[in-house]
Amino acid sequence: MKSSRILLVSLLLALVAGCASVDSRIGKNQAQFDRWPTAVQQKIRAGQVDVGFTQPQALMALGEADRKYTRTNSRGTAEVWAYLGKKGGFSIGLGMGSYGGSSSYGGGVGINTGNTGGDDERVRVIFENGVVTSVEARSK
Repeated sequence: MKSSRILLVSLLLALVAGCASVDSRIGKNQAQFDRWPTAVQQKIRAGQVDVGFTQPQALMALGEADRKYTRTNSRGTAEVWAYLGKKGGFSIGLGMGSYGGSSSYGGGVGINTGNTGGDDERVRVIFENGVVTSVEARSK
């Protein structure tokens, strides 16, 4: 019984710690959020960015980028925010062993809240002069 409580608490803590939600980011910056147009607010609540968003708006919608790049082209320098494909995982392991006439049994549960996609980028947001000029999203 005690082990099932520990498992449940561990699962809940992992879920809470692994997610900085859009709502929590809005809550921390409510006054700023309230000044933005309704259309921008709706996109942010949906976790989306659009051309014309500022860096604070993109940050509120998507959170901190996993990587940031600088891109230079004929128009000048742009800042690129990359968000990696994150997939949570859950696994259960069981084991059994014996030695010298006695046996042991064990089990474990694993939760992965990090990046399991390697360098797999799901979204890139490109800023020029602090404003989103394009959004690149992986289709699959």
